[in-house]
Amino acid sequence: MIPNLKEDLERYPKSAWFREQSIWAIAVYRFGRWNDSRPPSVSRRLCDRIYWLSFRIVETITGISFTKEADIGPGLRIYHFGNIFLHSDVQLGSHCTLRQGVTIGNRVEGGPVPTVGDGVDFGAYAQVLGGIKIGNAARIGAMSVVLNDVPANATAVGVPARILYNQADQT
Repeated sequence: MIPNLKEDLERYPKSAWFREQSIWAIAVYRFGRWNDSRPPSVSRRLCDRIYWLSFRIVETITGISFTKEADIGPGLRIYHFGNIFLHSDVQLGSHCTLRQGVTIGNRVEGGPVPTVGDGVDFGAYAQVLGGIKIGNAARIGAMSVVLNDVPANATAVGVPARILYNQADQT
């Protein structure tokens, strides 16, 4: 089996292949990462061509775009596919959740991109831009534009996003 795909599938309901198009994008991504880990060969070059064709087809059908160059941890879950874009240099931790319209990338061409911790939950149409860090178990509110670091266990909401802390975290 392709590494990390099993952990991704564990966050989806049974029969996800038929009901959740987002799993197609994750599977193509995991296939591309697996293929790149293999030694150079004719088979690897052929699989790379299959990856890029599959990537373009799935990207067009689902509106989800993240290439095999992105560093995405296991257990990724995407709800409500469509208009999801991750920069190829992004680092996304394990067990993160994305919803429709999420963009994670740079603010200027060639600029730095976010580093996202484990268990981060992104609301619909959240935009996370620039060389910032999002801490573990942070929550990014729907339609928020995050331009500054978000500490672990905090929630970022608004345009531009402001940080809200859980009352229990402040004691």
